[in-house]
Parts: sequence; C-alpha cells; structure tokens
Amino acid sequence: HHHSNNRPLLNGIIGFNRMSAPLQRTASSKNRYNMATPEGGTANTMSSIVGLVNTAKEKWDTSGGNEVMGKVSAAIPESTKKYVSGIFKREHLRTLTVFFGIGEERPFYIEKTPSLLVERLRHNAAFFYLNYFLLTAILFCLTLVISPSAIIGMALLAAAWMWVIRASQTGALKIGGISIPQQTATIVMGIISIFALLYLLSGIFWWTLFTSGFFCAVHAFMRDASMHKDLEDAVAMEGDLQMGEDAAFLNGSPVDQI
Repeated sequence: HHHSNNRPLLNGIIGFNRMSAPLQRTASSKNRYNMATPEGGTANTMSSIVGLVNTAKEKWDTSGGNEVMGKVSAAIPESTKKYVSGIFKREHLRTLTVFFGIGEERPFYIEKTPSLLVERLRHNAAFFYLNYFLLTAILFCLTLVISPSAIIGMALLAAAWMWVIRASQTGALKIGGISIPQQTATIVMGIISIFALLYLLSGIFWWTLFTSGFFCAVHAFMRDASMHKDLEDAVAMEGDLQMGEDAAFLNGSPVDQI
C-alpha cells in the first residue's frame, strides 16, 4: 500500500524526464550545429586573424619599428621622394582601351622602317611603362598562388615571425641561456626573411620576369600608339579667360581693319 501511494509521484518524475530529454538533445544539437556551420567557423577564423594582426601591430610599435622607418624616410632626399611618387602616378596608368587600341583602325602592325621602329619602342616604353609594371606584378602573384612550395615556405616564415613576436613579449627573446633584445631579434629576423624570400621566390621571379618581358616586348614592337603622342605635349591651361571688348580676335586683326 505504501508503494501504491508513491507510484503517481514516480510516474510524474519519469514523464518529466522523458519530456525534458528531447529538449536537452535539441539544445545540444543546436550548439553542435552552430559550431559546425561555415559561418561560425569563418567568424572564429576571422577573429583569430584580427587578433594576430593586432598583436603584430602592437609588437611592431613597441619594438621601435616606426622610429626606424621614420629615420629611413628622413634620410631619403626630397627630390628622390618626388621622383618616385611621380613614377607611380595614377595618371600614367593607361586604360585597357588605350593599351590594346580598342576602336582604332590599326592598333597593331609590324613597322619595317628601323628609325620609326626605334621611335615606337621609345614612345611605348615611356607611355606604357606603368602598365608593363602592373602586368609583371599580376603574373608574379598568379605564379605565387600556383606554387605550393613557395606558399608553404612563406607560411613557415610567417609562423617564425609570430613565434618571435610572442616569445619577445617581455622585451627580450630568450634562447637557451642567451637573452636577445627584441629590437635586435626583429632586425635579425628581417635579414633572415630577405634571404629566405630570395631563395623561395628566385625561380618565380625569373620565370615572371621572362614571361612578362616577352609579352611587353611584343606589345612594344607591335603597338602603334603614335596617335597618343599629343598627350605628352598637353599643357594644362589655368586661369580666367579675359573676354573684354578689346580682345583682338573679337575686333579683328589690324590687316582686316585696314
């Protein structure tokens, strides 16, 4: 009789557990779904990348990198800065329409006269130099993307940089019993990075230089851009145009008045 009185209570507890079990499984499955979704993984990856970038920026600032770059920039003459900035002006980058002569009657043909061919090469080299530089840079990036060894090497180099940055958070890099100042470690790592990049990218560099040089040479030989020579002689006209009653072209020339 005592067990019969407790049976409704036991049935209620069992029923509540049965009802709550699916809810618990649903909540846990939602959590697993949120962790497994591409959006969740992308958000975690982006937050990790942002954290690494911020850490690298802070270590760069504390290691005196900005001061070194400022001293290097101050040591460069102003004339050299103006010359370099003038080379990479946006106005010197020709559009695809001009580069390929779209809409022109004969944009490409072989020039057989040696003097005219030399003049064409000189003009195209001066007129399209920024386009040739951009073409070389694009080919270099595309070649780098399809080179697994270069990508792995650059990834290892980036990992080495992150290790140096994290290991020198206290202001010094400790290797065994040797303590290296952070600024010295950064300079040494920079020198190692230069030689590592030269080793990793040497094959890509020469292949890119040869390929882009071939395409640029063919374009310079074949492209007739003589109609664009007037752009080099263009003069910017500034100021107000005086349109008074005494303007010579309004009143006529002295010969007409006679």
